Formats: sequence, structure tokens, C-alpha cells
Amino acid sequence: MSAHRAVVLAAGASERLGQPKPLVPVPTEGGEVPLVRWMVERLEAADVEVVVVTRQELVVDVMLALPGRAIVINPNPEAGRTGTLQCGIKALLDSKRTPKELRVLVVPVDRPGFSDSTLGILLEAEECCCPSKDGRGGHPRLLMPEDLENILQAGRDIPLRDLVSPLKLIVSDAHLHLNLDSPDDLGPLSEFIASRA
Repeated sequence: MSAHRAVVLAAGASERLGQPKPLVPVPTEGGEVPLVRWMVERLEAADVEVVVVTRQELVVDVMLALPGRAIVINPNPEAGRTGTLQCGIKALLDSKRTPKELRVLVVPVDRPGFSDSTLGILLEAEECCCPSKDGRGGHPRLLMPEDLENILQAGRDIPLRDLVSPLKLIVSDAHLHLNLDSPDDLGPLSEFIASRA
């Protein structure tokens, strides 16, 4: 079993985008796949054990996109992204682990612009951290055991930025701050994925 773990946050409403973010089709060598599958396969290629947290109305499509993977439903995603993360952490703990045994990457499905080298740096880090470019922190975020305990005890509507203080690791990823939020962001997403081919 992998020593590295990640929670992929895929429970947002996607109102501004107009389509579910986890299911946005992205081009690969084998044809188009949903964004959530592309993201999970990237993490698995780096030997990361992944739990995906989504919302009830998307769970069937996400399960079809990710057969055999661990998928959890957040019953109240409107309460906030921290609640979605709590669902994912609890799923990892259900595997007979305690927070003291876990270091977890938080990977929002709508923030895919990190490079493989940045992912590798995060997986080797020994403290809470995130990639940073142009003075702004980005994703994924690596959480330490003490961070997980704080998050589990927090209200699900409290923003993650109020619960953890990650060390910012300066990276040069051109698309680090890509945020899939509106239809205008679909072009940059395609450019980023094409740049990795």
C-alpha cells in the first residue's frame, strides 16, 4: 500500500462553469476522459492512494469514470469545501488508521495546473506546504497529522486557509493558478493538458 495519500475534492456545484467540473472532458492519447479520472490517474502514477469526495447527484457518473476507486459522498457539500475534505479524511481513517499516521495531499479537481515535478516535491516534504508562484499559494496542499486533527475538529464551513498555514514552496509551473471556474477557463485547461503530452 502506498505511503502517500490524497483526497480529491470533487463535490462543488459548478454553477458558473455550467457543467460538473469532475466530468469535464479532457483530451488524452486514448481519447477524452473526465477530468476527475485524468486527475486520479496522475496521482496514481505517482504511487498515491486516492479517495475522491463528490456529491450525491454526481456519484454514479464519478463511479463510472473511476471503477474500483474509493469514492465518498459528501451529504452536505453546500456547507463548504472543508466539510468535503473532512469526509475524505474520515474515509482514510476508516482504513484502521489514525490521524497521527497520515499525511494527506488535498487536491481540488478544479485546480489541476500543477506539474509532476511539483507533485514529487510535495510528496517528499516533511511539513505542511503548498506550491507558490508570483507570491500566491496554490494546490495541491500537503497536510500533516496535526493539520488533519485540526480540520476534523473544525466547522465544515471554515475555510481551509483559516485552519492551516502551509509553507510556500516556490515553483515555476506556468499553469499553477489555473482555476476551472467558468467556460473561459476551458481553453487554458486544454492548453495545459496539451503541454503535458
